[in-house]
Amino acid sequence: MYLVQKIIRNRNTILVMAVVAGMLFGNLAEPLEPYTIWVLALVMLVSTTGISFKSLVPFSNTLKIFGAGILFNYVVFSAMAILLAWLLFPVGPYFMGFVVIAFSPPGIAVIPFSQILHGNSNYTILATLGSYIAAVLILPWVFDLFPTESSLQRTDILIFLTKIIVVPLILSRLLLIKPIKPYVEKSRGRITDWGFAFIIFVAVGLNRHVFYEFSDVLFKSILLLFALTFVLGYIYDKLNRKFHWVDAKTEVSQNLLLTIKSSGFTATTSLALFGKEAAIPSAVMAIMVLVYLIYLSLK
Repeated sequence: MYLVQKIIRNRNTILVMAVVAGMLFGNLAEPLEPYTIWVLALVMLVSTTGISFKSLVPFSNTLKIFGAGILFNYVVFSAMAILLAWLLFPVGPYFMGFVVIAFSPPGIAVIPFSQILHGNSNYTILATLGSYIAAVLILPWVFDLFPTESSLQRTDILIFLTKIIVVPLILSRLLLIKPIKPYVEKSRGRITDWGFAFIIFVAVGLNRHVFYEFSDVLFKSILLLFALTFVLGYIYDKLNRKFHWVDAKTEVSQNLLLTIKSSGFTATTSLALFGKEAAIPSAVMAIMVLVYLIYLSLK
C-alpha cells in the first residue's frame, strides 16, 4: 500500500495519468474547461508562497537576475520558438498556441528541479519571479504583433494575466502568516501537481482526436518542442562548457529557465484566449517537458 501511495503522489506519475485520462475520458473535458483559469490561479497562489520577497535584497543583484530570466525566457527561447513555429505553422490557432508558449513564463517546476539537479536555487527563484512579472507587461503587447481572428483587446489580456499572476502573487503573502504557513508548505506540492494535472487533462481531452490520428499538426508540434527542449538545452550546455559563462550550479538553473515553460499557464491561456486548437501545442509540451525533466534527473 505504501508503494502504491508513493507512486500516486509522484509528480511524474500524476502528469502521465492526466495525459492518459485525457486520451481515455476526453468527453469530460469540455464542461470542465471554464474552470481551468480558477485552477491555475489556485496553483499560482499556492506555488508562489515559495518565493520570498526578502531575497530581492540587494536589489541591484536582483535586477541582473531578473534580466537573465527575461533574456533566456523571452529572447532566446522566444526567438527560436517563433521562427520554428512560423516555418511550420505560418498562421492560425496552432501558430498562436506557439506564440503563447514562446512568451509564457518558465514552469514553476524549475524551482524544485533546480534543487534536485543541484542548481542555484535562489537564482532560479528570482529569475522565475522576474519572468512572471515581465509576462504581465510583455504578453498584451506581443499578441498585438501577430495575426489572429480573436477580437481580444489589450485590456482583456491584461485583466486575464492580472487574475492568474498578479492577484495570486499578492494574496500568496497572506498564506505566509505563521498559523497558516506550515499547512501551506505541507500541501503546496500536492496542490500544484494535481492542479496542473487537471489543466493538462482538459487540454489533452479537448484535442484527443489529434493524438488518436497522429496528424501532421501533432508530428510538427513534437518535432518543434523537441528542438526547444532537448536540442536547445544541449546546445546551451555545450556552449557554457566551452566558454565558461557561469558556474555549474548557475548553468543548471539557466538551462531550466531556457527550456522549461509552464504547460499549465500556456494551456489555460491558449484555451481562454484563442480556443481549444491553440492548446494542442501546450498539451504536447506537457508531455515533452515531463520527458525532458525525467531525462535531466537520470542524467
